[in-house]
Amino acid sequence: MRRWTLLAVFCGVAGTAVAHDPEKLEEIVVEGRWDQPLGLAVSASEGVVGQAEIDVRPRLRTGDLLEAVPGLVVTQHSGSGKSNQLFLRGFNLDHGTDFATWIDGMPINQPTHGHGQGYTDLNFIIPELVEKLEFRKGPYYADVSDFSSAGAAFFSVMSSLDSAMIKTGIGENDFGRILVADSFEAAGGTLLAGLQSQVYNGPWSNVSENLEAYTTHVRYSREVDDTAWSVLFMGYDADWDSADQVPLRAVQSGLVDELGTIDDTVGGTTDRYSLSARWHRDVGDRSLTVRGYAIDYSLELFSNFTYFLDDPVNGDQFEQVDDRNTYGGDVTWRRRASDDLVHTVGVSFRYDDIDEVGLFRTQRRERFDTVRLDTVAELTAGVFYDLDYRFNDRWRGSFGLRADTFDFDVSRSNVAANTGTATDTILSPKLNLIATVSDSLEAYISAGRGFHSNDARGTVITIDPASGDPAERVDPTVPSTGAEIGLRWFDGDRFNVSAALWYLELDSELLFVGDAGNTEASGASRRYGLEIPVYLRINDTWLIDVEIALTESEFTDAPSGEREIPGSLDRVIAAGISGEFENGMYGSVRVRHFGERPLIESGEVKSSTSTVINAALGYKRESFDVRLELLNLADSNDDDITYFYESRLPGEPADGIADVHFHPIEPRMVRAYLTWYPGF
Repeated sequence: MRRWTLLAVFCGVAGTAVAHDPEKLEEIVVEGRWDQPLGLAVSASEGVVGQAEIDVRPRLRTGDLLEAVPGLVVTQHSGSGKSNQLFLRGFNLDHGTDFATWIDGMPINQPTHGHGQGYTDLNFIIPELVEKLEFRKGPYYADVSDFSSAGAAFFSVMSSLDSAMIKTGIGENDFGRILVADSFEAAGGTLLAGLQSQVYNGPWSNVSENLEAYTTHVRYSREVDDTAWSVLFMGYDADWDSADQVPLRAVQSGLVDELGTIDDTVGGTTDRYSLSARWHRDVGDRSLTVRGYAIDYSLELFSNFTYFLDDPVNGDQFEQVDDRNTYGGDVTWRRRASDDLVHTVGVSFRYDDIDEVGLFRTQRRERFDTVRLDTVAELTAGVFYDLDYRFNDRWRGSFGLRADTFDFDVSRSNVAANTGTATDTILSPKLNLIATVSDSLEAYISAGRGFHSNDARGTVITIDPASGDPAERVDPTVPSTGAEIGLRWFDGDRFNVSAALWYLELDSELLFVGDAGNTEASGASRRYGLEIPVYLRINDTWLIDVEIALTESEFTDAPSGEREIPGSLDRVIAAGISGEFENGMYGSVRVRHFGERPLIESGEVKSSTSTVINAALGYKRESFDVRLELLNLADSNDDDITYFYESRLPGEPADGIADVHFHPIEPRMVRAYLTWYPGF
């Protein structure tokens, strides 16, 4: 572990938000989809997934946790150790640019990151220690701002376990995992500790992933009368080799097979260590919550997407680095003025002390040229006010306003002209109206403004570090405006369905391109769609869910015939059936399908559709749990992700060849787990 500083004084939300507290006009604690959402939710696009549902879903990767969010797709285009690709509401979110993710009050998104704005790596999470996952889609919530135009997710971790847990897993392609976790009473509170180790080589034909990952999770919590507090330490360290996407022509010519890779020396290493604390007190009709965190993080990532296009001698491999300390926190005050009126005020701050963020040209992981190397300080502060008011027995509303200010300082750069400072402040109004139609049916109207911040380096840039040409600066923030109407029908614990018709405009899809060290503008955009998740409990044994998301996406200021947004999904369909029997047997089968995607603005080149089926079968008693997971059960050879761009293989023309580049779904594999609960 490298040196890092402990935050001593807490005040405000990490970066720009506080994790949503579902307490509104009624004191109701939501733990899963089957807990009564009526009278609590403020939009049709929010929900909670509990540990029971998280556990029953088979997973290839930790990032698959987010697929519990209806309509959200998680894929990967390279090694298992890096952040996943995310898709939601017509966005190719890359690694999280317009989807905010939090864990116990700490932000996971990384601004001004070496591999992309809003970089979100979930690999440090231990899934078995997640208590619940709350999700909210759209920019309608006053307590969340940056990176949340498409939505946000909040992970809450457990404070105690029913029993000690020793879980081991083995599988094909040299997969191995062991988790040891327990909780016990200590010093008047509860101490929970978990240690995890994982290895994996992958199915690739000419490279082994050699993934080695180690995770630590320690939480102490205590509650005395009206006051509760906790401290959480999380540690993660991983290194791996990658199998990146490959050009279609290389497979068709026999240069590599579908599971091959062109450059077998790419990969990476990363670590993340954090300490966070939470203090909460209820006094009469008032409550106060204070949280803070400190995070030490680093990444070294080697990639090669174009092979010999830019440098026919040394090749196009490059290294992206990120080394930072992040400090932040939030204070939230809530007052119930009456049975019908609740005031909530929050303040927040986040400070990213980025010692080194850079891009280097490399050959076999050896640096030979610096494209860009910067030192950046980024300060974000936010304040919000939210008013919840019940007009009568039928109507209630949530009215919010937040303000966020950004201060960027690129204090050092290998290109001196690219240093400087920038500031910006953005206001985001929010509105939600809810009508109680009946005891089982609610209707919602939601609207709001959101945004994502841009990479600090793009706000002060004057010279393209790769070409040396003049470069245009970008605005520090890019606003979005969204609205939706929706319904939610909840019939006891048997039937739960919601429907949302939504609309979202983004002023500009400006993104910092870490691969090139500069910023590209891709114009204003418009998206709209329909989402319908349905959950049906047939009886005490069987549960069925079907989630449908249909989306239309386009650039609004592009010429006719050039308005397709590359990577935007037009449909996502996910469905599952799970069963739990009195004799201890349980199982689940899940299918996920997403439609074709335009790969260029004209839409003339599209990806194929993709469908994958996963299954799990287990037997559980009080003292043990035996489980078998079948991943990609039908052995689909569809693609996890597809791009279209120019690359050059040895012997090809100097200008390269425009081609489809793809990363396949990993072939069918079997994994077996044994969990022992020695406390019983």
